[in-house]
Amino acid sequence: MTFAPVLPSSGLVGWMFLQRTYDNQKAVFDKSPLITRDTAYFEENISKVDTAEDLVSDRRLLRVALGAFGLQDDINSTYFVKKILEEGTLEEDALANKLSDSRYYDLAAAFGFDRGTPSTKISTFATDITDKFRRQEFEVAVGLQDDSLRLALNADRGLETYAGSEATPNTNWYKIMGDAPLRKVMETALGLPTSFAGLDLEKQLEIFKDRSERFFGTANPAELGADAEIREKVVQRYLMQAQIREYQASSAGAVAQMMLSSAIEFGRSLRPF
Repeated sequence: MTFAPVLPSSGLVGWMFLQRTYDNQKAVFDKSPLITRDTAYFEENISKVDTAEDLVSDRRLLRVALGAFGLQDDINSTYFVKKILEEGTLEEDALANKLSDSRYYDLAAAFGFDRGTPSTKISTFATDITDKFRRQEFEVAVGLQDDSLRLALNADRGLETYAGSEATPNTNWYKIMGDAPLRKVMETALGLPTSFAGLDLEKQLEIFKDRSERFFGTANPAELGADAEIREKVVQRYLMQAQIREYQASSAGAVAQMMLSSAIEFGRSLRPF
């Protein structure tokens, strides 16, 4: 049985508790039987994998590989995953380069099946992937209780990966826009409506940069990722905005229900002449 994270509350209170207890809770989670079995199997067998076909043919290996990149829901889409892995990232027309979700690019780049000798032959590769897997699985376990806290953990980790990035700010913003979970956090934290995704990409980029500068003091994802205090501001603002939206939605629902009930009662009170 997998350890279930302890979350006594949601929102900012839940976040602060999770931050204080994260190391201890994750250490217990990592020792749970399912996690230890899957990671041990991956570390013992991934070096035997030579091709994308080898990987997708072994469900236990594939579970860890996909889970490490937050793509566990694709476990049954073996043809799609195989194509992503086989084509890699080197060729401009590779499938991973065409998809808006940057996690597929990260997956393909990490395994490097298009580079002659895949990363599975590198001595440190197995532990790199299992470390990512453990962290992602803990986030999934948190999400089963509170999805906002899962997204908050994902955002803190995801933004940190941009620290020290040599890519241009625009390139990194496009990557953030292609990372569905991180994008949701940034949109919410910056107070952007759900209709925002329908705008032209260049307009979206302009608004992301403008609001990030306004709220967090920088429009550069590398600076967002490098500063722990700024990352914390992003997460806290996201959680506050998420709670406000949830409250507004529930309040609107309650009002609508009350109006409907009143209409029904009024209709019942009417009598034919």
